[in-house]
Amino acid sequence: MDYFFYLSIGMIAGLISGLFGLGGGAIIVPLLIFVFATQGIPPEIATHLAVGTSLATIVFTALSSIYTHHQNNGIRWDLLKKMIPGISLGAWLGSHFAISITGLLLQLLFGAFMVSVALQMLIYTPKVGIKSTPGPFVINIAGGTIGGISAIFGIGGGTLTTPFLTFFGIRIHQAVGTAAVVGLPIALVASYVFASVDSSNAMLPAGSLGYIFVPAWLSIILTSFPCARIGAKLAHRINSVKLKTAFAWLLMFLGARFMWINF
Repeated sequence: MDYFFYLSIGMIAGLISGLFGLGGGAIIVPLLIFVFATQGIPPEIATHLAVGTSLATIVFTALSSIYTHHQNNGIRWDLLKKMIPGISLGAWLGSHFAISITGLLLQLLFGAFMVSVALQMLIYTPKVGIKSTPGPFVINIAGGTIGGISAIFGIGGGTLTTPFLTFFGIRIHQAVGTAAVVGLPIALVASYVFASVDSSNAMLPAGSLGYIFVPAWLSIILTSFPCARIGAKLAHRINSVKLKTAFAWLLMFLGARFMWINF
């Protein structure tokens, strides 16, 4: 039954990754926390395990989404070359910070983050700005911030990257496609840090590689990989406004619940 839940989470996360450029982590982490709770995994490590596992799955969902967006000329590779150093450093620092705090505090912060993401999706309307392409300093600062926040909460960085790029005049489809690529260095760096945690911790379930739960990881990528391609194709063909609104309210509910139970 647990594998059924993991496979279902992968399908949902893959579609979300392709549709919205979110990397899927925004839904993987809360769903994994709920599943881990039913398995009796202690709350002290359940959130860290969910974040680490989510980041590891984003490696594969990002690769699938990148391929499809590239086919549709939806990626600004010139900007990515400038952003990756800052993103990688931010992911390294953010993942170490996440590991250093308690599971309850991490879950509380994650709940607040989910609420903020939901509000952004409900209120923010992507518009192409008139500003010129940002300079190296702004790109590095933005990259470090995006990488750090994303690593802490187990997401691919799309919720932060997309509005940043559209603000500086990048078309929305290119912003979403570029955001999908941003998730790859974040996931690679942060997954390494989370996997490096001592697996001899008595509270970690069997099958854990540090804070990455391998059975869940394998199950999720099995279904998220193909579904991410489907989502990316749909992003270029459908008006996803209503779907995005419904997903935002779901995030709002989940985030509020995490904040409530941890207060």
